Amino acid sequence: MDLKLFKDTRGYTCGRCRRRLYPKTKNVAGIQCPSCERVTSSNPRQTNERTSNNKLDGRFSSTEFYVVAKIKEKFLRRHHREDSDTEKPKPLNWSPSPLESSSTSLSYPRPRKRALLIGVTYKKSKHKLTGTVNDVRNIRSLLIESFCFHPQSILILTEDETEPHLTPTKKNIEISLKWLVQDCQYGDSLVFFFSGHGSRQRDFNFDERDGFDETICPVDFLKEGIILDNYINSTIAQPLPPGVILHAIVDSCYSGTILDLVHVYNREKQWEDNSPPNGTRKHTNGGFAISISACEDNQMAADTGVFTEKERNGALTYILVEIVKKRPGATYGDLLDMIHETIDAVNNSGSLFSKILRSKSHEKLLQKPQLSASEPFDVMRKHFIL
Repeated sequence: MDLKLFKDTRGYTCGRCRRRLYPKTKNVAGIQCPSCERVTSSNPRQTNERTSNNKLDGRFSSTEFYVVAKIKEKFLRRHHREDSDTEKPKPLNWSPSPLESSSTSLSYPRPRKRALLIGVTYKKSKHKLTGTVNDVRNIRSLLIESFCFHPQSILILTEDETEPHLTPTKKNIEISLKWLVQDCQYGDSLVFFFSGHGSRQRDFNFDERDGFDETICPVDFLKEGIILDNYINSTIAQPLPPGVILHAIVDSCYSGTILDLVHVYNREKQWEDNSPPNGTRKHTNGGFAISISACEDNQMAADTGVFTEKERNGALTYILVEIVKKRPGATYGDLLDMIHETIDAVNNSGSLFSKILRSKSHEKLLQKPQLSASEPFDVMRKHFIL
């Protein structure tokens, strides 16, 4: 950058170090700055022409080159960050997916353990959740590492999966629920996991004691509608034959009796009757179904970041996985007690200010996880095994 002539003609300014220069005579061909030793023409016309020509030739002064380099570096860094953010995560399903494998002849024995894991993020709507896929990953790792599930027998529906039939749409969820119990036999262990939005609506069949049906929300629920607890019960609970055990873990709002199982545990060491008041059949076909839900039917469940700094999780899923890893073989009663104790500890931790802040930011866990089953059992003796 060259020296520039001020309009008042009282002097010049060095374009590099911005020092004022005062030549002793007016007819000076060039001026040397005593600070940076830059020699520049004192003729403004020559300076402008040279600067213009340099720019036309694609050449820049050192100062201009530095500025351009900084802008380019900032752009490339931002572009790289955007590329990293938009990088698609790896699919969690085995290839080919369990759905595709079940429709072809398999070279390996039929799996005795089978799981359906669903995490709905609702990426393209205002109802977006950020912890559901993390929940699916955590449950998948728990099944494989702690309960010997084979990855090939775990079907996963999330919006991160690349295959269209593995997206958690209403149609795909209904197909997958049927796959879960298809051809199940004595000794099979089945797991149904859902993390996403839940809702409730008026019961028009008069088979609910509280007058409301509980539901789960597929990714396309605004267009295709929700999935009722009646449908879930008739699809994966009622068909269970003798000797088959189904565990459902549902991390969503209003999920207390999402499977419509006829017995609910109240933590006072008692089972309560949840059978339909109109006599509708909700029992299994001899099998055993157990449901652990994130909250009671009239409560909301949290998608929260209070447990880790890096990611959000469903409160029930995160706590359950951590407890089972640290206390393998815990009974259902101990597991439920520890989940409630952890929630209370989180809400009561920290200073009064942090408690108020959690409440204002909706990070306070206002939920009471619930246990229900197709038949009552001794929760203090039966161990949690999937």
